[in-house]
Amino acid sequence: MKLKGLRWWVVGLVALAAVINYIDRQAFGALWPDIAKDLFPEMDSDGHKAIYGTISTVFILSYAAGQGIFGKIFDWIGTRMGFALSIAVWSFATVLHAIAQGVLSFSIFRSLLGLAEAGNWPGAAKANAEWFPTKERAFAQGIFNSGAAVGGIVAYPIIGLLAAVLSWKAIFVVVGILGFLWLLPWLFVVKTTPQSHPWLTDSERDYILKGQQNQDLDNDGNYDEGYNPSTAKLLGHKESWGVIIASAAIDPIWWLFIVWIPIYLSEVFGMNVKEIAFSAWLPYVGAMIGAWAGGLIAQNRLSAGWSVNRTRKMVITLGCLIMIPCFFLLKAPGTAFNAVVIMAVLLFGFQVAIGNIQTIPSDLFSGKIVGTLSGFAGMAAKLGAAGLTILVTFITTGGNYTPAFLIGVALALIALSAIWLLCPKIEPLKQKD
Repeated sequence: MKLKGLRWWVVGLVALAAVINYIDRQAFGALWPDIAKDLFPEMDSDGHKAIYGTISTVFILSYAAGQGIFGKIFDWIGTRMGFALSIAVWSFATVLHAIAQGVLSFSIFRSLLGLAEAGNWPGAAKANAEWFPTKERAFAQGIFNSGAAVGGIVAYPIIGLLAAVLSWKAIFVVVGILGFLWLLPWLFVVKTTPQSHPWLTDSERDYILKGQQNQDLDNDGNYDEGYNPSTAKLLGHKESWGVIIASAAIDPIWWLFIVWIPIYLSEVFGMNVKEIAFSAWLPYVGAMIGAWAGGLIAQNRLSAGWSVNRTRKMVITLGCLIMIPCFFLLKAPGTAFNAVVIMAVLLFGFQVAIGNIQTIPSDLFSGKIVGTLSGFAGMAAKLGAAGLTILVTFITTGGNYTPAFLIGVALALIALSAIWLLCPKIEPLKQKD
């Protein structure tokens, strides 16, 4: 059997995994007001926020460790089984949330969830490098990133509706089952890599492999294994550090919002769980559109003859320039509606930039080492996110989030500087003499 456009089926399943990933992780934040009232009834809002920030930081630190671990796992066992392992473990961890009784048990289960969910991102980068030619990678990454945004969009309304009929414990069981269901089509469709997949047409296989320009080091027009350095040599390239530092700076911006949107709306505007559920999804609409836009703009410019270097830097710069003024507007949004609309524009800019940053590892190196660099970048990003998450707990006492938004401005500028200064030319790298 041959299936035309198989690469789009693959990226569609990876995007669906991201949707499930975000439903599972966002359940905790969306349900926190109810969890806090149930488990910590004697505490005030600042006490609840401190516990929430602590557990969220444990999750992000575990997520950081998982990025590095799963980056290597994907390079060792491949994309197919790497995703299967990642989603099976995180789905089980989500179900375990139903038996949590306090800070310790929630921290343990969130830690397991973070370790496993981290595999989604190096796995997506590796799948992108394997299944797409260079000119389509930013768009493919945008489709995947839009899955994360769709997860954010649907998570809050789904959880809000479930909260009307189920306890918070039962909701964790229901959303945890989704990942196990995803395994069935994934293992059926993604049998192996493009080189030997029996369903891939000859024309699509040829299109994918010949379009992977960074894999033809000898410039003979034929696919080869490309530059596949050791980890030490990988980290010896300043371009690798450009990706790592840019990721460490820009990714915390995303986590600032996915962790704190429900708490911000509850604390600043007095919203309850159901009101949050039907408001907090709007910023993710902006993120979804931004993910598509960043990929389409990059694909358009590459098709028009722009170099990978010019394209990546232009789109990343555009995204950062959209984000920066939004942070200043959030200092005094006026109403909750204004706040979520500004957040939507800000996350639009974020996704425009991040999708192109995440494709740079596959622009620089062979597919065999892409997972490793993506894992290191993801680990640095989550360490930065963990630091910002715990910092926000202390700098927003009394509901003043202005300091957090000013930090967001600085992070966007650092990410932009890292790409321009440490990646002087984004192109396939070769072994240093």
